[in-house]
Parts: sequence; C-alpha cells; structure tokens
Amino acid sequence: MNRYSDELLTELPRRGRPSRYRTSVLVVVALAAILFQVYVPLFFEYLSYLELPLLVTVYFSLMKRSPVSGTFIGCAIGLAQDSLSHHPIGMLGIVKSLVGYFSASVSLRFDVDNPLVRMILAFFFFFFHQFFHWVLMRALLGQEINFDFEQTLLFGLFNAIVALPLFHIFDRMRSTG
Repeated sequence: MNRYSDELLTELPRRGRPSRYRTSVLVVVALAAILFQVYVPLFFEYLSYLELPLLVTVYFSLMKRSPVSGTFIGCAIGLAQDSLSHHPIGMLGIVKSLVGYFSASVSLRFDVDNPLVRMILAFFFFFFHQFFHWVLMRALLGQEINFDFEQTLLFGLFNAIVALPLFHIFDRMRSTG
C-alpha cells in the first residue's frame, strides 16, 4: 500500500463536528412538530401529507452525527407520535428509530450541511419511512394496506421541498460554543 491509500483507510470519514442544541430546543421542536401533525390537518386537509416529525427526526439525527443519538431521537419522537395518533403504539417508534439510525450513519460519511444533500436525504428518508411503515403494518399486524408508489414519491418531493427552509430555520437554533 502507498501513503495515500493508508491515509484513506485510517482517516475518519466524519465531516464536521456534531452540532449542539439545548435539550429544551429539541423537546419543544419535536412536540411542536407532533402537535402540528395531529391538529393542523383537521383544518387544512392538504397538509396531512407533511411529515414534520419525520423531518425533525432526520434533521436532528443528521446534525448529532451519532447513530445511537439518532436512534433515541427517532424512538422518542415516534413513540410520542404513536401516543397521539390512531396507530398502534410502537409502529412509528420502530420506523423512526430506523430513520434516526440510518440518517445519523449517513451524516458520518457525507457533508450534510449542503442544502442539495439535505433535500435528497429528506426525500429518501420519507420514502424509506413510508415503505418500512407499510412493511411493518403487513408483517407485524397483518393489515392489508395499500402502498401507492407514485403518491409516495410525490409526497416525498413535497416533504423534501419543505425540508429546505425548515432545516435552515433549525440551523439558526444551534448553540454556539
């Protein structure tokens, strides 16, 4: 092996440092997203496809850059969302735990401060979330629910577009120092 390949193997692929947020910011943002998900679609039907708790999970998992933290963030948000919805307790907790883990793992390999990368990841993780929710509903509960591929792609694009300004707002809430 040469010097260059040795550096590639020994160099940590981590891009940037983990972002720091006050715990109160994380809790308030997560609760606001969950309450938005529960109550706003009652008045504005077209906003029912906006998955703010998922976007919050993706963002904070990406910025923490720790798969363990991402898993716990996803689990907490998913279980809180389950407790306020008609879904069986644990379904969204499992799916959002997977999203948190994988999004934090992705942040170790890629520069997730780039807006285009964030948009692509928001789209991908929306599709990932919907697909695994469908799989778990069929496998664990035996429910025959429909998975509309085209509709999921369209709503994924909608969520990815909303993620750009939302992630920019979250960037402004970072703790300094």
